Amino acid sequence: MDKEEIAVLKAQIDSQIGEIENIYAKIEKRKRIEGITAVESISYQLHNLYSAFEDLFKITAKAFENHINDISRYHTELLKRMTIHIEGVRPSLISKESYMLLDSLRSFRHFFRHAYGYELDERKVDIVLEDAARLKKIYKKDIKRFLNKLSNEVVD
Repeated sequence: MDKEEIAVLKAQIDSQIGEIENIYAKIEKRKRIEGITAVESISYQLHNLYSAFEDLFKITAKAFENHINDISRYHTELLKRMTIHIEGVRPSLISKESYMLLDSLRSFRHFFRHAYGYELDERKVDIVLEDAARLKKIYKKDIKRFLNKLSNEVVD
């Protein structure tokens, strides 16, 4: 990958980080509200948060390897792939810790999308909310490490 391609990828990643941060801001606002409406609104934002991270993963995969063979496990495989250093292609995007937290969000998003016949359990939403808060503290460090490694691998 040359300098220009890295610059484009970095700009796309920065833009996506902006989206992620906007969702985190919405979550913080929703946390100040009480009741089932707040739980539903927070759940929706947690759903959106994972979707925004998945879009970040798609940007990364498109810039490098770009395909998942098993479509039935696409979301799981895309997330898992972001933990892998692919020699000669790209460094890993996320740490194992981020992977665990993101996998919790991915599972919740799947549940949320299919939970129209169920009431949301506030205790379970709180657990995912805690995972999202832990993720917020570390995900930018993962991305910075990824971009630094990419930049260091560029040959002029």
